Amino acid sequence: MLEYGRIMINARLAKMDERGASAVEYGLLVAGIAAVIVAVVFLLGTQIKNAFTNTNTCISTKGTTCP
Repeated sequence: MLEYGRIMINARLAKMDERGASAVEYGLLVAGIAAVIVAVVFLLGTQIKNAFTNTNTCISTKGTTCP
C-alpha cells in the first residue's frame, strides 16, 4: 500500500512538470507570433497607412478623385 502511494505522488509530480513545460512552449509560441506581427507592421506599415489614407480621401470626396 505504501508503494502505491509513492507511485501516485511521483505520477502527480511528473504531471506538474509536464504542465510547466507546456506553458513554456506556449509562451515561446506566443512570443514568436508577436515577433512576426511586429515585423510585418514595420515592413508594411507605410503601405497600409497609404491605403487607408487613399480610402479616406475617396470617401470624403465622394469618389471624385478615386481611380
